[in-house]
Amino acid sequence: MIEIREMEEQVVLVGISTGDGDDAEESLRELSELCRTAGAVTVGTMIQNREAPHPGTYLGTGKIGELSELIRKLGATGIVCDDELSPAQLKNLENLLDTKVMDRTLVILDIFAARASTREGKIQVELAQLRYRAARLTGLGSSLSRLGGGIGTRGPGEKKLEVDRRRIHERISVLKAELSEVKRHRETTRRQRERNKKAVAAIVGYTNAGKSTLLNTLTGAEVLSEDKLFATLDPTTRELLLPDGESILLTDTVGFIRKLPHHLVEAFRSTLEEAKYADMILHVVDTSNPSMDIQMHTVYETLRRLEVMGKPVITLFNKADKLSELPVLRDFQADETLFVSAKTGLGLLELKEILTKKLRERKLYLERLYPYREAGKIQLIRKYGQVLSEEYREDGIAVTGYIPPEFLGKL
Repeated sequence: MIEIREMEEQVVLVGISTGDGDDAEESLRELSELCRTAGAVTVGTMIQNREAPHPGTYLGTGKIGELSELIRKLGATGIVCDDELSPAQLKNLENLLDTKVMDRTLVILDIFAARASTREGKIQVELAQLRYRAARLTGLGSSLSRLGGGIGTRGPGEKKLEVDRRRIHERISVLKAELSEVKRHRETTRRQRERNKKAVAAIVGYTNAGKSTLLNTLTGAEVLSEDKLFATLDPTTRELLLPDGESILLTDTVGFIRKLPHHLVEAFRSTLEEAKYADMILHVVDTSNPSMDIQMHTVYETLRRLEVMGKPVITLFNKADKLSELPVLRDFQADETLFVSAKTGLGLLELKEILTKKLRERKLYLERLYPYREAGKIQLIRKYGQVLSEEYREDGIAVTGYIPPEFLGKL
């Protein structure tokens, strides 16, 4: 029996260190994990100390010679650069090294393409891929360029380039129209939640911090949860019942990562903006990760890019079950912090109590006696707020509870 396997790519990772504190080694370790998720094996790494990447070749001339020798020695099938390469850098490196050249953005796009399962996710990924490709379309060399001046003298190379460019931009237009339709549907759903006065908490965090596991443990959502980067892309919303009988909607969002490609931010903007329209943010942090502080900074920077500010933030230091003892950790940008384990359930009861408290802070306490002819107002409190007690007396119904401020005039 002949077993046929897909050839596994063996890659050398290449990065630039621009100075002390840029953490290039940690960034390459993360890139190695991205490559593993995409199905490639890291066989070697190389870091060059430079003030900035070379505008034409990413690396300096001497380092390119060293890299070429390393590729030959290790039998690598390609290289992956830790930054997004310009079209010139990509083409020049391929010519100089005579091997496959990829960058961090391409690897992330490949993972997203494999992970997308819903119509919206697939549209967003294809849109990001096409925008990435459109910026990197190049001709096929002088042999296929113009044959001479004048009408009717175009070479087939330039013609094919123009055809490819036109097809890509036509497809981008189609996908943007489809994405607009999906976005309208998402906005309709969002308006419906607002009409029902249903509170929403967006779960955000660095990729592989445990967001999907948290949603599964709290609500039984059964979202795919793996120890891999970007295990889930498509946002999932589930209802969580709180101890006092009230409920809140939890929305899982795509994980953040350092150097998140702008193509993805733009394509996934409607998905990422779930955090923008949420009432509060649940920031999930992988406490067991040595780069936890850098990851937290990346999350807050991404939220700022999305203009998600001024909302209550509850930071959950997750994976506490992996620690022998709980350290003293703080997040000065959060309103509340809590050690939890989404896997074992540690701290989740306290989380529900914090959510209950946060919801009550958004409402007004009501204590009122309603005549029986106004009994319908109690149903309004029950629907949009919370009834704590009701007592039927001869002169009416005595009610205590919490209501949204905008309903005070009606009640």
